[in-house]
Amino acid sequence: MLFKELGLSAELLRAVEKQGYSEATPIQQQSIPAILEGKDVLAAAQTGTGKTAGFTLPLLQRLQADDAVGRIKPRILILAPTRELAAQVEESVRNYGRFLPFGVMSIFGGVSIRPQISRLRKGVDIIVATPGRLLDHMQQRTVDLSCIEMLVLDEADRMLDMGFIRDMRKIFARLPENRQTLLFSATFSKDIRSLAAKLLDQPVEIQVAAENATADNVDQLVLPVDKHRKRELLSEQIGKNNWRQVLVFTRTKHGANKLVKQLNQDGIEAVAIHGNKSQAARTRALQDFKAGGVRVLVATDIAARGLDINRLPHVVNYELPNVPGDYVHRIGRTARAGLSGQAVSLVCVDEHKLLADIEKLLGRRIEKEFVAGYDVDPSIRAEPIRNGGGQQRNKRAGYGRPGSKRGGKPQHSGGGRKWSGQGQRRSRAAG
Repeated sequence: MLFKELGLSAELLRAVEKQGYSEATPIQQQSIPAILEGKDVLAAAQTGTGKTAGFTLPLLQRLQADDAVGRIKPRILILAPTRELAAQVEESVRNYGRFLPFGVMSIFGGVSIRPQISRLRKGVDIIVATPGRLLDHMQQRTVDLSCIEMLVLDEADRMLDMGFIRDMRKIFARLPENRQTLLFSATFSKDIRSLAAKLLDQPVEIQVAAENATADNVDQLVLPVDKHRKRELLSEQIGKNNWRQVLVFTRTKHGANKLVKQLNQDGIEAVAIHGNKSQAARTRALQDFKAGGVRVLVATDIAARGLDINRLPHVVNYELPNVPGDYVHRIGRTARAGLSGQAVSLVCVDEHKLLADIEKLLGRRIEKEFVAGYDVDPSIRAEPIRNGGGQQRNKRAGYGRPGSKRGGKPQHSGGGRKWSGQGQRRSRAAG
């Protein structure tokens, strides 16, 4: 379906064309008409499906129809879990509203609050905010939410995961009851259903992909490797396969900093992005990565949530996430907007339980492949790993080893050993 068939104004269609789009994605086809009709919406969609435009375009049109430009108090509030996502949503609002006279600003922590206060005093129509900093403004009485007509919760599942529910409740209590509310989430979890039941009024429910599904055009691969050789294997894969733009995930900030130092020592330009970095440093690192100034961006889950990097070809899980659903979000950074991409996970013996949980969530096994020269040492025992709140020990050393009883038999071809087991789509060379 073309955007011009969705009932959008000439100004918005012109902006969409300026962005290089003509055909709406499935989430946009379903959400735009419902939002234009003023209905509440509960939507689940994979990352990279165009959901931001799916709510931005109709909200802008509803403002345009009201013809009430120049009000001091904001009329649309969009809540996002991270600074990066808030900044990107603000950018999308500016891009799609470039031919309309509306003011938009983002509000998040990590930067001085004074310029935000100054901007709010001048009046703004749309606020994109993280819950914590917005609550700061509310407590200082520098923002008035009494005229909010439309509320958007973007990546609501992540906000719950990050423990924002108390802040969110305080914010909801200050909003007018008579408003339109849109809730976007990667999944319809029990907690999301519960939140929606309290916030939404007879919502239109939209789900454009199977729950917890990963994009079909993400090529997923597991490379078994001993923990102490992960960095060596990563550097080799980047160099041998000439990966020019790679987003790498670690579990901790310390791990991200350490890996960046090691990659730079290997002659691979890398920068880190995580919660201990200043907002200016995070913005600069992301800009350098997008522009090709650095080859590798190493990120933690919180910092990377909502990152929108056009044509990102490679995502690497240097360490598997403790929460299986985070794997879906991580690899969703690639293969966006219909493009293809590759997600590679470097898995050591300590992470077998985490891998099993991820495969259970996906409902299938992920292809596994041994790289020549990186045979896993069968004498290494699994160390305790944290998954959820408790400790679990995986005693199955040598999982997926050629000749083991798990999964299949080794096949020899080219430079590396290929794993042919249940759920494997095909065998192919590493990279």
